[in-house]
Amino acid sequence: MDIGQKVLEKLKDEISQSEYNRYIKNLKYDSKSSRSDIAIFTTNNILSAKWIKTRYAKKIAHLYEVESGIKPEVIIDVKGTQNRNKLKNIIKKEQKSESTLLNPSFTFSSFVLGDSNSLAYNVSKAVAENPGKQYNPLFIYGGVGLGKTHLMQAIGNYRANLGDRIIYNTLEQFLNRYTNHIRTGTMDRFRDYYRNCDLLLIDDIQFISRKEQTQEEFFHTFNELHSLGKQIVITSDKAPKKIAGLEDRLKSRFEWGMLANINPPELETKIAIIKKKAELNGIRLDDEIVNFLATKLGSNIREIEGTLIKINAMSSLLRQKITLDFVKNAIEDYLNEKKENITIDTIVKIVAQELNVKPSDIKSKKRAKKIVEARRIAIYLARNLTPNSMPQIAVYFGMKDHSAISHAMKKIEEIIENDENLKVLIDELSNKIETIKNTDWKDN
Repeated sequence: MDIGQKVLEKLKDEISQSEYNRYIKNLKYDSKSSRSDIAIFTTNNILSAKWIKTRYAKKIAHLYEVESGIKPEVIIDVKGTQNRNKLKNIIKKEQKSESTLLNPSFTFSSFVLGDSNSLAYNVSKAVAENPGKQYNPLFIYGGVGLGKTHLMQAIGNYRANLGDRIIYNTLEQFLNRYTNHIRTGTMDRFRDYYRNCDLLLIDDIQFISRKEQTQEEFFHTFNELHSLGKQIVITSDKAPKKIAGLEDRLKSRFEWGMLANINPPELETKIAIIKKKAELNGIRLDDEIVNFLATKLGSNIREIEGTLIKINAMSSLLRQKITLDFVKNAIEDYLNEKKENITIDTIVKIVAQELNVKPSDIKSKKRAKKIVEARRIAIYLARNLTPNSMPQIAVYFGMKDHSAISHAMKKIEEIIENDENLKVLIDELSNKIETIKNTDWKDN
């Protein structure tokens, strides 16, 4: 075994199995081209090469030094010499611009399509194929972990493969860069950076709320790119009109193109997501296990993948086959902890905010239709998302006894059966509640 393969074997022990399978498994050491001070590795395509260089090059160099005593320059190349110069140019460009890299695994082919996300998927694909035209800007919104970033980066990866200059930033990265250039008096460089791209991707735009100077700069950047026919893609956890502290002129511009909502996945889509993530991570699950996980896990896709990786790791460490009983035991603590971290107070505050009623009204005995609906939803979510018993929930809402809670549960379950909009609303609320830590909740 040559030194390069030894280094890759050592790297395998220091990263997760899923990372290894996804990025490193196809990486090969080019012993003929390498020298003592230059270690050249090859992979399948340019995007993978960029990602591996960013995430693993320093670690590979360190492991190489441990083996040989010499710390080399690590080059991640693409199989076939015809791509070598192109790759080097890309790397030089990255070093110059310090742009954030796209995740090469976020592609349209790896995205699981379902009724809950079909509009966002189809519009994103149309934008990738014909940017700067009909859907500009594209504004994708929805709860945490539903696939907004995946679709945004899929557009970026598609266009990057065609040679476009892509800028992908979270709003936090945009804000940090803006602050640094303000401090150093180099705003001309900031503007040149953001206004000379083919595609601007901004993740989590909701965090621009109440940041007046940043909003002012983003407004002018938006106008400049849009006037040049450059595509803009934005994600948020809510629609533009619902982002508090966002200037009206920005709300207006965000609505110029296309608003595409991603809802929490329905059961069939969640099953497909679990199967896809299991396949990508090399985990074998039978249909009974997949169906169990789909009913027990939330809608957050990152959380689903993390749970699958944990199950696989436990199976490997304990040398046990992944059975239904094994999975139940593996996620029991997770499910209990998840419930314990959610309080009825949090549920009531979020339901009140979303349905535009007062939390005190939900806990009152008022019978206005809107308040009754909010109260039923809060009771339903409290029963399903917290460890509280029906008597405990009855005490919280000032009801006579557990039978009143039981009646409210039956009533809303009957309504959900025939009202798809209510079902979607409850799914969205569940997803939002499950992603908010009670210690982080603040009253508006």
